Amino acid sequence: MGDGSVVPKLGNMKAVLGILAGAGASYGLYKLVRGIGGNAEKKSRMKTERSGPDTRASGDVRLEPGTLMARVSGFNVVGVPKNPSQVTVEASKDILTKSPGCLEPRHIGMLLSLLQSGPNTSERSQVLITLGNSAAFSANQDLIREFGGLHIIAGFLTDASADVRLQTLNAMNNLSMNIRNQEQLKVYIPRVLEMIDMSPVNSELQLAALRLLTNMSVTDEHQHLMRNSVTLFLSLLVVSNEVIQVQVLKVLVNLSSNPDMIEDIVQAQAPASLVLLFDGCTSVSVLLRLLMFVGNLRAWTPSAQVAEALRWRQDSLFCVLLDDSSQLHHRLPQLLSHPDGEVKAQVARILT
Repeated sequence: MGDGSVVPKLGNMKAVLGILAGAGASYGLYKLVRGIGGNAEKKSRMKTERSGPDTRASGDVRLEPGTLMARVSGFNVVGVPKNPSQVTVEASKDILTKSPGCLEPRHIGMLLSLLQSGPNTSERSQVLITLGNSAAFSANQDLIREFGGLHIIAGFLTDASADVRLQTLNAMNNLSMNIRNQEQLKVYIPRVLEMIDMSPVNSELQLAALRLLTNMSVTDEHQHLMRNSVTLFLSLLVVSNEVIQVQVLKVLVNLSSNPDMIEDIVQAQAPASLVLLFDGCTSVSVLLRLLMFVGNLRAWTPSAQVAEALRWRQDSLFCVLLDDSSQLHHRLPQLLSHPDGEVKAQVARILT
């Protein structure tokens, strides 16, 4: 099961203006606005005296040197043939008026160029938000990959700012909805797993990282890269809140749907308290996914030799949930009286 959650769409136009004004007013726009009614002498003097990018926009609003708007005008657009007149005047108008789904290739290229230019923390977050929102659309997912943007964006996984790392994960989450993108993004799975391990429990960083792994584990192609982190996922289940539990279980259900992964999963070290989650007090959204996970595991039948070897490891998931000595065998029948019909149906399928 994938996670298609989209970063909130720049909650309002204010957020769009805050970042994408940078795709904006350059010298060309200055001439467009100020040239009307001016005389040739003034234009000539302005051209002679100007030593850098124009710092005025329509309405005589002065742009401070070094700001997002003042700097974008001179960028070479990543992956797009240079045409300065289009990159400056047209881009400033288009980006300010278009939603993320309507961004054109030159706009996306400009944003990627900005990321490479060393913007400040706030600008990095804003650009990543816009790229992430645009990546909710399949055409933009392809464009960002073709412009080399996947590695540009993923490079911010190690940024010093927690917010920048969060927006990077959110952008990668949307980009990972594209199977071809996953081929490039898979190399970052170890780093994402490390972020889950090192981030505060129940943090937004943990949740965003788990959402990305949910998408990356939908198919069997990259699941093997997570096989050594099953213990991490199981440990999170017993210490995290419901939101994190649900996301962890989405990953575990995906992994356990692959028969080639089952042996690695059941050998993983598991907290003994995991079995306590199979209780009527556990939220339905968590309990249903726990039952799906166990159902996938019980569909696997180990050989007598493998089962015997697993029994020697009392802290293995096999002993905690599957072995004849597991407390789960006493807890499952009690869930047949659960008020939720789907929970009862899942339990019945496991017991039959």
